[in-house]
Amino acid sequence: MIAAQDLHTEFQFPPEAESQLSSDTDLEDPDGKNAKSGKGTAAKKGKKAFGERARGGGAGRVPASGWVNGHHHENGMENMTLFEMIKMGKSATQSVVDDWIEAYKHDRDIALLDLINFFIQCSGCKGAVSGEMFRHMQNSEIIRKMTEEFDEDSGDYPLTLSGPQWKKFRISFCDFIAVLVRQCQYSIIYDEYMMDTVISLLTGLSDSQVRAFRHTSTLAAMKLMTALVNVALNLSINMDNTQRQYEAERNKVAAKRANDRLELLLQKRKELQENQDEIENMMNAIFKGVFVHRYRDAIAEIRAVCIEEIGTWMKLYSDAFLNDSYLKYVGWTMHDKQGEVRLKCLTALQGLFYNRELSTRLELFTSRFKDRIVSMTLDKEYDVAVQAIKLLTLVLQSSDEVLTAEDCESVYHLVYSAHRPIAVSAGEFLFKKLFSHRGPEDEGLPRRGRQSLNGSLIKTTVFFFLESELHEHGAYLVDSLWECGSELLKDWETMISLLLDEPVPGEEALTDRQETALVEIMLCAVRQACECHPPVGRGSGKRVLTAKEKKTQLDDRTRITEMFAVALPLLLAKYCVDIDKVTNLLQIPKYFDLDIYTTGRLEKHLDALLRQIWEVVDKHTDTEVLEACSTTYHYLCNEEFTIFNRVDIARSQLLDELVDKFNRLLEDFLQEGEEPDEDDAYQVLSTLKKISAFHNAHDLSKWDLFTSNYRLLSTGLQNGDMPEQVCSCRCICQMNTITLLSNIAFQGDMVTLRKQMRAFCLMCQRYINTVNTAVKEQAFTILCDLLLIFSHQIMSSGREQLESLVYTPDSSLQAELLNFILDQVFIDQDDDNGQQDDEASKIEALHKRRNLLAAYCKLIVYNVVEIDTGADIFKQYMRYYNDYGDIIKETMSKTRQIDKVQCAKTLILSLQKLFNEMLSELGLSFDRSSSAFCGIKELARRFSLTFGLDQLKTREAIAMLHKDGIEFAFKEPSPQGEGSPPLNLAFLDILSEFSSKLLRQDKRTVHMYLERFMTFQMALQREDCWLPLISYRNSLQAGGDDDTMSVISGISSRGSSVRSKKSKPAAASKRKLPEGDSSDAAWLNREQSAQTPMMMHSPHLTSTVLRDPKKMRPEDGYAAAQFTMPVEQQHQQPMTPQQQQQPHQEQLMRRSCVVDSRRGSGLMEDDEEPIMEDVMMSSEDRLEDINEGMDFDTMDIDLPASKNRRERTELKPDYFDPSSIMDDSVG
Repeated sequence: MIAAQDLHTEFQFPPEAESQLSSDTDLEDPDGKNAKSGKGTAAKKGKKAFGERARGGGAGRVPASGWVNGHHHENGMENMTLFEMIKMGKSATQSVVDDWIEAYKHDRDIALLDLINFFIQCSGCKGAVSGEMFRHMQNSEIIRKMTEEFDEDSGDYPLTLSGPQWKKFRISFCDFIAVLVRQCQYSIIYDEYMMDTVISLLTGLSDSQVRAFRHTSTLAAMKLMTALVNVALNLSINMDNTQRQYEAERNKVAAKRANDRLELLLQKRKELQENQDEIENMMNAIFKGVFVHRYRDAIAEIRAVCIEEIGTWMKLYSDAFLNDSYLKYVGWTMHDKQGEVRLKCLTALQGLFYNRELSTRLELFTSRFKDRIVSMTLDKEYDVAVQAIKLLTLVLQSSDEVLTAEDCESVYHLVYSAHRPIAVSAGEFLFKKLFSHRGPEDEGLPRRGRQSLNGSLIKTTVFFFLESELHEHGAYLVDSLWECGSELLKDWETMISLLLDEPVPGEEALTDRQETALVEIMLCAVRQACECHPPVGRGSGKRVLTAKEKKTQLDDRTRITEMFAVALPLLLAKYCVDIDKVTNLLQIPKYFDLDIYTTGRLEKHLDALLRQIWEVVDKHTDTEVLEACSTTYHYLCNEEFTIFNRVDIARSQLLDELVDKFNRLLEDFLQEGEEPDEDDAYQVLSTLKKISAFHNAHDLSKWDLFTSNYRLLSTGLQNGDMPEQVCSCRCICQMNTITLLSNIAFQGDMVTLRKQMRAFCLMCQRYINTVNTAVKEQAFTILCDLLLIFSHQIMSSGREQLESLVYTPDSSLQAELLNFILDQVFIDQDDDNGQQDDEASKIEALHKRRNLLAAYCKLIVYNVVEIDTGADIFKQYMRYYNDYGDIIKETMSKTRQIDKVQCAKTLILSLQKLFNEMLSELGLSFDRSSSAFCGIKELARRFSLTFGLDQLKTREAIAMLHKDGIEFAFKEPSPQGEGSPPLNLAFLDILSEFSSKLLRQDKRTVHMYLERFMTFQMALQREDCWLPLISYRNSLQAGGDDDTMSVISGISSRGSSVRSKKSKPAAASKRKLPEGDSSDAAWLNREQSAQTPMMMHSPHLTSTVLRDPKKMRPEDGYAAAQFTMPVEQQHQQPMTPQQQQQPHQEQLMRRSCVVDSRRGSGLMEDDEEPIMEDVMMSSEDRLEDINEGMDFDTMDIDLPASKNRRERTELKPDYFDPSSIMDDSVG
């Protein structure tokens, strides 16, 4: 392109100048004949720089209609500005541009002023350029002035605003610029005024520090450049046409040559050349003034706009732009940090490589940036990776020699990607590379069969599948190739021919490994055709099929049935002994349309299939093969189809033979006096595996297997020499027998079933104590499942008649199950048999232990075993947090749903167990700063956080927790005699972690209960050994005197009446509490009365009630209680001799406690920050507490009703009286 002069970005506007527009409109000069009519001699002397060109006048003219002072007028009424018209989009862009052109012809300064304000307003600037500024200020001064008036409070501007209106505005904005240039392309853009002004303005704005100015002006400049490229392209075509006409006329003989026409064509070509030079000048000015600076802007959107438009220029006007001088910018930007910009680079290049004529001119660029494009197939942005693969596919189509084998292999493996768009794009690349080339030798080959073209392509697919060494991902390969190669993958006839037909002379036969791969690919293609959705792990889920897709699915299923109904028995007969092939082949029948067996008269092929399945069962002992046979029988034995009787008879005959064989072998196996040899054990085990495989999908209750199975287990338990595999497999089979028997319990013998179930549970319990670990784990898992199946939930949903089958484990069984968990689950990784060397085996062992723990925790959650047995589980929460933290935490959450109080008692019991273990390990004189004690305290803090933030819901549970903790702390007297702290007094330090969960009035009650265990000397002690008691009392007294407690749920609609009643005089304490009184008053009333309140209806609590301490009545204060217990408790509480001797001192001490408590901060515990917990974090990390204080109902489990416990509804303040909970005598 011709080099342009540098752009002078400053422009001046003389006050008066004359218009140089021709009388022709822009739409009347398609050949550009009058385009330069206003230039005169100046045009012939050469081009001036944009800033040096004179601008015509016309400022004094006032148009009769159109644009006045930047506003559009019609019939003397003012309408919207140019920006508002484009924003609203009510008028067509063409008409808006035509009106502006009319206004420009009448007074171009006013029209141009409105165009300048249009760009300013499109940037989101509230200011406007006035006529005075337009005439007298420089470009930089105007931009500086607009920058000062720009609203910087918000970072949004029209191009970044969301919503359909602003998306439409962006499109209209770009269309306006394109239409404006198109309508002005024959005269106005050559007047050396409008375009110079606009380009100078946009260039200045694109260099602004304000992002909105820079982004908007860059987009406008790039769209202006694109419009000029179209103009230049049209000029180039017109020049070529004129040149051809001139050459044709000049080549005529002299007699027929028209000299005047030659002069006219020569003049026209000269004018077109001048216009072309002018347009190139403008384009170079925009490119050097805007693009070169903005393609590396700090804002990714601006860079993306530049790259998108340069791709359009190279595609539209390849003669001028498709060269290395412009391509280098696209190549450099492919290394951009933002995926959006990299994506624009790839889409721009795709438009070039799609055109074969243009792709031949990209050889140098491709050789320079090919490696970068190949590496972008692994881009972290999936969209970028997809477009990079598509670009390489276009490069591959343009030339086979560009991409090396290594480049192709880097794309091949992406067909196994979990991201489906990437995999599909890679599949298209693979298909184009391997399957799209057909030579002359391929002509005349048969359409189907072994010798067809598809036969060769299918072999190629198999070879690729094997070379990729990802054999278990055949479904992913088929899914990747499905969109581009479904016709090939649906050629099951050719696949069957390759497997069954003998190779012709000279043809290389498939190896066993290749045949296995072909069978897998064939199965995956059948599955893809029938299911019509991607494999597991690729895709969000099943989509709704269209009518056309449903019809294709039905047609494919019919073809599959007709074809494989005949071929499958032959394939099974050929590969009967091959485990992998048979396993895959036996999965094909589940995609059959079974009606075709009858409608197509294919019953003989069904019989052949059943015979082959019988042969497979007879020859194989592999679990996968046997389960595949069982599943095939299950699918074929469908009562809805007429073939049911035929298949059912074959299945019954097979099972009869298996059961008879098992009974014979079992008799021989058990009757031998000596130890059974390996052959006998193998025969029993193989038959047992076959029967067990059919247990998974078929009802074998009519074959009485329980007696023989029970004999086998009992003999093995007595002799202790039963092989491990026999016992393990037997347990599975026996468990399935009991499960299936329970399903028919409505019709069967309930007494017999109950006896068999209890006998088998007892057998599993005895096997738990065996030596073999695998057998013990299997027995434990089955026993837990049986206890869950035959728990009290078996009577739910109207099945009360099954009550006799309910089996509740006794205390000894519960203890055995718990001991098994403690011995087999809560062990260190290094102690696990000492054989866990590699990481995979460690993970597998951990997975087994997690399953064992989950099986036991289900018994706790479903109330099969007592909740307090979970104490030994909960105490391991911190130590084994990384391995089992999520399971233990979920168990705590579910037990809290069953019984809040019992759950709290279990938590405190687990802490007491840990405390006792610490005492036995460290002795009585342990250090409270030791890691063991700090660990227990940290666990208590974790437990406290699990109660959440709603103190009202956990009110009773927290109070009971403190009661049990206090009793435990004072349970054991000091071994050093009177005057020393109790043995477990340090436990109060742990218990203080739960004080923040008490409501304020409950703290007072708990404190009163604590004083029942204290002597006067205890309250006066200040030694270090008494610090736990001091700190615990302080935690209970914090805010205790300020009776302005806020009930979390608050008081609902009756709150207004409550407030009015609070303003009454102090005599209100003698009145009877109304139903709508606050919980504080109710508490005081209960404390002043001598009776434990009955269960009354409480007001619905919906809001927080905060009472001002200054307005609180005297009798509502903490001092009114004076630590007075209810009369009932006072009579029940015996006084120690020390307390009887010092009543006066005790009263003084209590008064001092009241004073001290009034000095407390009085802060609520509602400032506790809710924390989120990551289950996988290390227990040593301080972030591990996260989310402990939130709601933990993470699993939707239908919890059973709590048996032998009262049903607990949502806790109401009037329902709970801590004094009634803590009225037990002090032991």
